[in-house]
Amino acid sequence: MTKRIVIDPITRIEGHLRIDVEVGGGSVRNAWSSGQMWRGIEVILQGRDPRDAWVITQRICGVCTTVHAIASVRAVENALELEIPLNAQLIRNVILASHALHDHIVHFYHLSALDWVDVVSALKGDPKKTARLAQSLSPWPRNSVKEFKAVKDKLTAFVQRGQLGPFTNGYWGHPAMKLSPEVNLLAVTHYLQALEYQRKANQAVAVLGSKTPNIQNLAVGGVANAINLDDDQTLNMAKLYWIKDLLEEVKTFVEQVYLIDVAAIGAMYPEWLGYGAGVKNYLSVPDMPLDTRGTKFDIPGGTIFNGNLKGAKLFESFEDPYFRDNVTECIAHSWYDGDWTRHPYEEETVPHYTEFQDNGKYSWVKSPRFQGKPMQVGPLSQILVAYASGHELTKKYLTQAISLASKIAGVQLGPKHLHSTLGRHLARAVRAAVLANQAIGHWQLLVNNIATGDVATFNAPVFPKGEVQGFGFHEAPRGTLSHWVVIKNGKIVNYQCVVPTTWNAGPRDDRGVKGPYEASLLGNPIADPERPLEVLRTVHSFDPCLACAIHTLDPAGKEIVKVRAL
Repeated sequence: MTKRIVIDPITRIEGHLRIDVEVGGGSVRNAWSSGQMWRGIEVILQGRDPRDAWVITQRICGVCTTVHAIASVRAVENALELEIPLNAQLIRNVILASHALHDHIVHFYHLSALDWVDVVSALKGDPKKTARLAQSLSPWPRNSVKEFKAVKDKLTAFVQRGQLGPFTNGYWGHPAMKLSPEVNLLAVTHYLQALEYQRKANQAVAVLGSKTPNIQNLAVGGVANAINLDDDQTLNMAKLYWIKDLLEEVKTFVEQVYLIDVAAIGAMYPEWLGYGAGVKNYLSVPDMPLDTRGTKFDIPGGTIFNGNLKGAKLFESFEDPYFRDNVTECIAHSWYDGDWTRHPYEEETVPHYTEFQDNGKYSWVKSPRFQGKPMQVGPLSQILVAYASGHELTKKYLTQAISLASKIAGVQLGPKHLHSTLGRHLARAVRAAVLANQAIGHWQLLVNNIATGDVATFNAPVFPKGEVQGFGFHEAPRGTLSHWVVIKNGKIVNYQCVVPTTWNAGPRDDRGVKGPYEASLLGNPIADPERPLEVLRTVHSFDPCLACAIHTLDPAGKEIVKVRAL
């Protein structure tokens, strides 16, 4: 006998996601992923100047602003075959790496760690034992008895006042929670420290981008940052060294805290290396370009099918036809008019809502496919492609993390264990370590180039008469993001965004093949159907981002429903 569980909305994500699962025999037998909000940006952009698209598309999300901006300008530049100055490329890279570092730290500690860490149990933790454990794993200087005691005292005060704040309504005491009080205390302490370091990464974004979220310095053709080392109002060495100091602090936190915590906590849940694999087709795109045309990259991207790392095929440039020609989207089970499968250049965006239909339409999210196949995107995809291609920084940090996890778990682990819920978390931490190094590396490349006397940051675009098409991609924190634009006589006639969460959260396609969220939930254990923590663990491991949140009110302005945060 099966039981239907509906979690609506999934919390600790961006946007509105509903997950339905059928549970039988203590595990998930079937699943549906439903995006509950219509984006509509594509319709807003029709008829507009392509140079404005990046400003508007940033408003798709309150978190992923920077990534939509870069994908948008790259799409228009691709359509115009426009080369940008090297300084512009490198400034963009430092912004993108800094944004990703902020995003990855927030995701693990503040959005998903509470699926694994029992905050209430931390009240029983011994600060001295916690310090000994932490110091045995890492040289992080803030792993002190004093720091752990201060956090325990703060947490105790919260509980005594009945003000748990972000820790309210968690599944504390759930049978799937198994960390010791000391490990829980360590994790809660690092949760609070992580708030400081994600902010430092975001400061670097703001210094270069003028503000964040919604950076202001991009332009089709480069960036708006003026470089003059003798002017306090422009990008100068004082500001550049401020950015470097921030990035070095974040790099230390990622290497000595984040990467260690994910490996250690994951090793204490070894059974979860066998859950959550789902779709083993992986898609990532190259990024951190090293030249002005986007033909050399610091991060590789490509495809892997059926989990076969030896068969990885890489993308070569921003104009790669292997990527351009093989992306489609299907709306057979999505709330749009029709049941077509089309290339993004040929799509239309006509909403058509129905009720939730298990075998019909049940989501605002479309179903992207690559060569007709569902693809998992995200840090796991990027790390597997990079590892398969021999990327040195990826190999270094992945080997380090797997070695630590193997030691703690008491079993030998390897890349094959990354096809899992915990594998996605480990890959994200490895990616953060790689990007922390590359952010500083590209900062140095920028400084070196300025030292040659090159201060150019912008090449003016020219829009031809007639129709041109372009696509721009970016390996965003949540995975492969691409924007597709059709421009006619200088105006947008079609615009489509194929975002990471569309790849992962999409519903079944016209052949009934499940999307990555849906496939990854099959076989997951469910210890308590009334508290489906295990569903959240796997869904959160993808870092869902479905759109900015809204509030539902009746015409009189009264609250209709209260939702318990899971």
